[in-house]
Amino acid sequence: MQQRVNPTRMNLITTKRRIRTANRGYSILKKKREALVLEFMKLLKHSGNDRDYLNTLMQRSYKTVIVASAYVGNFELEETAYHVKETESVSMSVRNIMGVKIPEAVRMKNKGHIDLISSSIAVEDINDSFGDLIDTVIDVARKEQGLRRLVLEVEKTKRRVNALDYIVIPNLKNQSKYIAMRLEEIDRDMFSALKHVKKKLGK
Repeated sequence: MQQRVNPTRMNLITTKRRIRTANRGYSILKKKREALVLEFMKLLKHSGNDRDYLNTLMQRSYKTVIVASAYVGNFELEETAYHVKETESVSMSVRNIMGVKIPEAVRMKNKGHIDLISSSIAVEDINDSFGDLIDTVIDVARKEQGLRRLVLEVEKTKRRVNALDYIVIPNLKNQSKYIAMRLEEIDRDMFSALKHVKKKLGK
């Protein structure tokens, strides 16, 4: 429903200024949406392959456990697992893309954490394979979290763009036309009234 305002020249100036501001905002939000979609597509491009690679690594890692169990026995594996140091920490940071905070995570590797217990190749294979698995899990989690945040921001930006395009700007334009039309009517009425007064004064 069209909002009616007082048809004054100040309101006309204000409305035209709001139209210019809304158009600038519309242009900025469109560029933001395009940049977010490009970043989303870049992350999405390899996400399917990353998931497949993660599953492959998981299968490979558990196979190394089976091989090591057959090679050195469960007792040595349990002893090695008991003496393994704490899980390595993950370094977290944030990358800002058009106002969207995308998490970045890197595993802080602790080299040689099982060398004191066993120098068995089979056990070292477990260490290496699960190290690669952890790196891949972190990478996949980072990308998927980034995708989720980008999707939410793209949808929010899309709603704002549509609101400006289909509601705000058209309403402001209609309001501007209404004020301009009413001002013209007032000017015509005043001109007619002045002519009538001038005619009477002339008589």
